[in-house]
Amino acid sequence: MSTPDRKTAEVRRLLEGGPHPAVPAELATRATELGLRMLHRRRLVRRTLWVLLAAAVIVFLVWASIAQPWVAPPSTVTPPVEGL
Repeated sequence: MSTPDRKTAEVRRLLEGGPHPAVPAELATRATELGLRMLHRRRLVRRTLWVLLAAAVIVFLVWASIAQPWVAPPSTVTPPVEGL
């Protein structure tokens, strides 16, 4: 018997045999509340990350407009004087 067949047979035996354990009445309510908390937390994290990304882009654009890294720095070496 292969592994998937053995697992399937074991699951069937567990489901068919004996009485099933009692499920708490408030289980669905607790699961719903937990799911809503997880949803709100994920939404908050996602919004926070978007705000941080937008702030980083704004900071970069302000820095780039002030520093102008695409402009070559002024030369610090004086060219040789000719014709004197």
